Amino acid sequence: MFNRRDKALKKLKREIRSGIYSYLILSMLRNGEMHGYFIRKRLEEIGLAPSEGALYDILKSLQKLGLIEGFWVMEKRPRKCYRLTDLGREILKELELEVRKILRALGGELNER
Repeated sequence: MFNRRDKALKKLKREIRSGIYSYLILSMLRNGEMHGYFIRKRLEEIGLAPSEGALYDILKSLQKLGLIEGFWVMEKRPRKCYRLTDLGREILKELELEVRKILRALGGELNER
């Protein structure tokens, strides 16, 4: 059974990671198309892999927003790949500015005020 501390920490971590996952996926797709499995493996490499179900929910959400598009390719078996749309590239540029602001704040600017 979760106590208050654990419950609060779990909720806040989930909220932070949700936006970060979307940003990281958009960033990865800037360099070309990827299938979901490869996206998940890349996220695992940096220690931030969401569950498989959560990843596909994020991908669906990004598609609904028009930031990425999914399409099927035939490799050994059919795989769904994703690529950034023009809108996704535009939004990614704005998000990069926002991430820089956040990193500056985390880098100590918050403590100096």
